[in-house]
Amino acid sequence: MTAPSTNDLTSRLHGLWLPLITPFRDGELDEASLRRLVRHYSAGPIDGFILAATSGEGMSLRAGELERLVTLTHSELSASRRHLPILLGLSGASTAKMLDALDETATWPIDGYLIASPYYIRPSQRGLVQHFTALANHASWPIVLYNIPYRTGVSLTNETLLQLALHPNIVGMKDCGADRAQSIDFLARRPSGFRVLTGEDAEYHDALADGADGAILLSAHLETETFASLRTLLAQGDRDGARACWKELSRLARLLFAEPSPAPAKYCLARNGLIDSAEVRLPMVEISAELAALLDEEVEQRRPQLLRQA
Repeated sequence: MTAPSTNDLTSRLHGLWLPLITPFRDGELDEASLRRLVRHYSAGPIDGFILAATSGEGMSLRAGELERLVTLTHSELSASRRHLPILLGLSGASTAKMLDALDETATWPIDGYLIASPYYIRPSQRGLVQHFTALANHASWPIVLYNIPYRTGVSLTNETLLQLALHPNIVGMKDCGADRAQSIDFLARRPSGFRVLTGEDAEYHDALADGADGAILLSAHLETETFASLRTLLAQGDRDGARACWKELSRLARLLFAEPSPAPAKYCLARNGLIDSAEVRLPMVEISAELAALLDEEVEQRRPQLLRQA
């Protein structure tokens, strides 16, 4: 497979991307449910897939499972004749091991990587620049930065992001910085063509209103069309309509993060028959009975919309 240019990915790095959950059954990758998910979402208003990142429980996947996940997703997309781009989530605390991971995945049928900052070590900003520069110099595919300090323990500052954004093989960022002022400042100063997608489901409306190019939303596993329509309303200048749309969605987004993600989303997907099991891998656990009851109520209220999307 011929590696795409960074311009190819940049031109497609916008809109609504889905950080696809990874279905499990009896401790194994549930391939039938995975195929069903890809067919279902590729038929809707999704602009790209993220595989094996936070929502996909990527750190729990074995090497063989990771490759199988990518292969099956690509196969289903090819069969559907809708060639949506795929980003592969990679995370690690060692630059050397991450370089090895880039080598191991260089020939996989993907379009780029979503790479988080090194976790636990909490390197300096100078160390982060050198880490991501080494990866970008080495990678066969373009890189999208993943700034999520509440998981990694370190935040990419705007000065660091602006420096990295000049690298020709770093094309965008998933913004989970949880600091709206920082996000607005970066959006105003970013280089032309550098894409920013919010990864904060609760900030979806505000991030788009502030100028983000799109979003990577776990919540879009449900009410996919409604999440996509909010962006359309804002693009059309209908701010009142967008706010009303967000009011309809915001409770669902909150409930899906009321306990560690992606367990709540998996519960809903299993309940709706899109996956065969809500199983997660330890140390993740399935949701509490209390949250299940709240989600049952929410899903029942939304059943007409959900059935239209199924």
